[in-house]
Amino acid sequence: MNLRYVAFEGIDGAGKSTVARGAAEAFGAAGHDVVVVREPGGTPVGESIRHVLLDRGGSMGPWAEAMLFAAQRAQLAIEVIAPALAAGRVVVGDRSVYSSLAYQGGARRLGIDDVRRVNAAGLQGVWPGLVVLLRVDPETGLAREDEADRISIEGARFQAAVAEAYDALAAAEPERFIVLDARRPVAEVVDSAVEEVMGRW
Repeated sequence: MNLRYVAFEGIDGAGKSTVARGAAEAFGAAGHDVVVVREPGGTPVGESIRHVLLDRGGSMGPWAEAMLFAAQRAQLAIEVIAPALAAGRVVVGDRSVYSSLAYQGGARRLGIDDVRRVNAAGLQGVWPGLVVLLRVDPETGLAREDEADRISIEGARFQAAVAEAYDALAAAEPERFIVLDARRPVAEVVDSAVEEVMGRW
C-alpha cells in the first residue's frame, strides 16, 4: 500500500478538487514533489473518455459507464501515476477507483466487489494508499455545483446512495480512509486533510 498516493473522494460538490489542490500545495511547501491527477481524465485518452462520460446529452447503461471509468483509470495509472510513484513523487488524486466502487458498485447496484475486480485488472496494483473522504449532505453538495453533469443531474437521492456506499467503504477499510466534515470552511478542511495525511507518512 503506497501511502504517497492520496485520493480525495466524496459525492458531487463535496469540494474534492479544491481541497485536493490546497493539500497538494501544502505537500509541495513541505518539500514533497507532487503530481496532481483528476478522474475521469488526466491523459489524452482519459480526457476524451471524460467528455463521453459527463456529457449531459448522452446516456449509457451502468456497465458501459463502469467500463469507461475503468478504461480511463487504467490509462492514467500506467501513463502517469505508476511512473510518478516509482520516481518517489507524491500523487494527489481528485477522485480514484473508490469513486467507481461508490458510484457504480454501490449507487448503480453493480456490486462493489464486481466493480473492484474490473478495475483491479487494469490498475495492476496502482491503488490509493490513503483516501480522504469529504463528507457533506447531498443537498449542500449539489447546491455548490456551478454546472451539473450527466451524473449529478440525477439528484439528491442518487447522491445519498453514493454517500452510503462511501461510508460502507470507509467502515470496511479504516486503515486507508480519513473521513472529514466538508461542511466547514475550505481552509479548515485543507488543514485537517494535510495534518491527517502527513501524520500517516
